[in-house]
Amino acid sequence: MNLVIAVIAPGAMGAAVGKRLAGHGVKVLTSLAGRSASTIARAGEAGMIGASDEEIAAADFMLSILPPGDALSLAERFGPVLQASNAKPIYVDCNAINPATLDRVGAAIAPSGCPFVDAGIIGAPPRDNDAGPRFYASGEAAPRLATLRECGLDVRVLEGPPGAASALKMSYAGITKGTQAIGAAMMLAATRAGSAEALVKELAFSQKEMLALFKQQLPMMPAKAYRWIAEMQEIAGFVAADPAAHDLYEGAAHFYERIAEDFSADKKDVAALMDFLGKSAR
Repeated sequence: MNLVIAVIAPGAMGAAVGKRLAGHGVKVLTSLAGRSASTIARAGEAGMIGASDEEIAAADFMLSILPPGDALSLAERFGPVLQASNAKPIYVDCNAINPATLDRVGAAIAPSGCPFVDAGIIGAPPRDNDAGPRFYASGEAAPRLATLRECGLDVRVLEGPPGAASALKMSYAGITKGTQAIGAAMMLAATRAGSAEALVKELAFSQKEMLALFKQQLPMMPAKAYRWIAEMQEIAGFVAADPAAHDLYEGAAHFYERIAEDFSADKKDVAALMDFLGKSAR
């Protein structure tokens, strides 16, 4: 397929998706203006090509893959550029945002006349020899995104309008990342209280699967915590009709904010968490 796909931005997920597409013969564009040397290098290693906003607006697809707090500003930046372009790429919002935020993103793109797809990415960035994450897509143009299955992406079309995919992403991340926040908070609390050894032994006895999952997931969490703050805030907005649930995820956002600050400073809490995860149940 002689496709041109823009992927913004070349972060961990965006660059891996770009690499997967480039490996299937797709010309992959990205925006590198103002980006760091390490980001530019990551994009180059993935086979992504730096392009102007106007060149990006002439692509076949535009995949927005950003920290959730940047999703709306990107749409507002490209809305006028897409409106001025003769080409009308399919704009795919792949960010962890709630349906209300997605509506604002869609409203920013609508005047351009570009087809709009809501997509939620579930799973880790694609790696060699794996199927990669699932791209759950909804909206009238979602079946057109499904053509990218031929380019190595696992696209799964959901019934329903834009918002259906974002609702799935919010629900899933609320369980997985919400559970990590609760687990890490209790491990740190047990450590402060001097009961870490006892908690490890009890988890190993009665919650073996849970402990194994925490040991797999939590070592990677501190480096990602800064990205999860806005995601928890989006989930809080998603569950806003339930005040208690809203407060729960606002609390998770504050927890990840503290972990992110600790990770960039003396790593005191991070070290305590890693020590807990490294304890033996014997």
